[in-house]
Amino acid sequence: MAGPGDNTRNRPKTGSEADSFKRALTVCMRAISGDNELEVAFAKDKPALAGNRARLPEIPKKATAADIAVTRGIGDSMALKRACHDLRIHSKFAPEGKQARAVYDAVEQARVEAIGARAMTGVADNLGSMLEDKYAKANLADVRERDDAPIEEALALMVREKLTGRAAPKSGQRMVNLWRDWVEEKAGADLDHLMGNLDDQQAFARVVREMLASMEMAEELGDEEQSDESEDSEDPQPQGEENSDEGGEDDSGADQSQSDEQDASAEEDQSGETEASDASADDYSEDEEADAETPGEARRKDDPFTEMTRHVDYKVFTTAFDETVGAEELCDEEELDRLRAFLDKQLTNLSGVVGRLANRLQRRLMAQQNRSWDFDLEEGYLDPARLVRVVIDPMQPLSFKQERDTKFRDTVVTLVLDNSGSMRGRPITVAATCADILARTLERCGVSVEILGFTTRAWKGGQAREKWLKDGKPPNPGRLNDLRHIIYKSADHPWRRARRNLGLMMREGLLKENIDGEALLWAHQRLMARPEQRKILMMISDGAPVDDSTLSVNPGNYLERHLRAVIELIETRSPVELLAIGIGHDVTRYYRRAVTIVDAEELAGAMTEQLASLFGEESTRETRRGGIRRAG
Repeated sequence: MAGPGDNTRNRPKTGSEADSFKRALTVCMRAISGDNELEVAFAKDKPALAGNRARLPEIPKKATAADIAVTRGIGDSMALKRACHDLRIHSKFAPEGKQARAVYDAVEQARVEAIGARAMTGVADNLGSMLEDKYAKANLADVRERDDAPIEEALALMVREKLTGRAAPKSGQRMVNLWRDWVEEKAGADLDHLMGNLDDQQAFARVVREMLASMEMAEELGDEEQSDESEDSEDPQPQGEENSDEGGEDDSGADQSQSDEQDASAEEDQSGETEASDASADDYSEDEEADAETPGEARRKDDPFTEMTRHVDYKVFTTAFDETVGAEELCDEEELDRLRAFLDKQLTNLSGVVGRLANRLQRRLMAQQNRSWDFDLEEGYLDPARLVRVVIDPMQPLSFKQERDTKFRDTVVTLVLDNSGSMRGRPITVAATCADILARTLERCGVSVEILGFTTRAWKGGQAREKWLKDGKPPNPGRLNDLRHIIYKSADHPWRRARRNLGLMMREGLLKENIDGEALLWAHQRLMARPEQRKILMMISDGAPVDDSTLSVNPGNYLERHLRAVIELIETRSPVELLAIGIGHDVTRYYRRAVTIVDAEELAGAMTEQLASLFGEESTRETRRGGIRRAG
């Protein structure tokens, strides 16, 4: 903070200050973990710990105190895991059942975090910030039924209360209250025994297994403990006829697994130390991702999107011929350049109109990010407007002011463009140009943008229909076509690298049929994996979902019914803000937030106005939550 009379402008937390924070956090994690070789990377991918490599979330451009505390909390959690957790012991006592294993893992994480929280108050505060953010992002603050409240997360918070004396974070209190009476009735005594075994992981694990048995999960425990104890025996002599051939194979498999782990450790030891600022998400292999620890993430039980088939009469005959591809994979570079030049030539006049609308949107967004001032402070920048008071009354103290940023949350916008045959001609050309210019505009304002397209690989069914015919035309096959989902621009790629990809929409033969429901679900799943705090999904289409092959063997409203079900789930169960624009097609009967335009020429205005209204609503909400004092 600036001192009295210091009129030097505070630097934002970017550049060298962000790098300094990353270096400091890396050193802190190494100190807590006791591992000087711990490699720390910062990336937009989800946080993870694999071996001696940790990945933390990238710091926002305008990091708040809460952002810093959450990042520190995730780092502390990983470091404590590295310091206080023995993977061999953990695997030895791990239950076989999925639910029991989830509880077992969550309680062990609570143990290692409690060790650090009891020893260091600052670590306890950081972990508290991390947990508050974790359960808020998982939408667990307002759960009302046990079915929506993961027992493993509730139990981990109850264990944390017992071990540290700290109450559950506000965003997790309702979840804990739903399970508290049941858990204390079934396993209250076991919870009390955990405190005495905090520093002994093996004894702690035994108590957790007893607690799982008390909670009616005994059938999920398996015989892991006994078999591992026999493997750890110091006597290597054979055990006679009691060992079956099958058991021998298991032992050899265990030995092979241990050998592989040793080899992997040796390879990691041979690799040199990597600086935190230089490490990237690419350093993590897919295998490590599968085993990675993710302390800053929580999941609801029975995700409504993955469990859609239970509630919606919709199925897919085969996904073997579906594809999700980047635009650059569908044609060579020369053709992309030619198509992009053709797109630019077609829209020389429209570009000026869209550009003016985009500039208007940019001004509105930048206005929301303008800084404001707090006045009448005891320290900060000297406020010259208040000097007259000192002249009038020398006994009056000097007045200072301090600049602060208006809250503008990290945001990602996904534009989903209908690439069906009915969009051919002017509509697809206008849609491509609008997406292109809006992506560039939003990028200038610090908003990440993803541009996706959806169509089918063939007319009237393609390979999926051929397979259905070969299989004897089984009844009620469900969706009967080959999907093609196209990534024109991912949210992590800058506009300049993806610009020419949009020319692909001009390619003859690309636009075929449209299955909107699955495309919307695909775009939503990609959006939910993003780290940004605010997520906006915009669908641009010119008609209801149509696929002749599917509709010829299913009810006429089969695809439309599925689309309605997906829209309802997103609008009622997801944090994603969904809006739609229909070109000559009334989409207001599907979407709550939608606008219908008659002509494609109106698309630019509709897109900018819809986005501007969303950001305007956010700004209004923030202003109502806490007013900013102004001069006067």
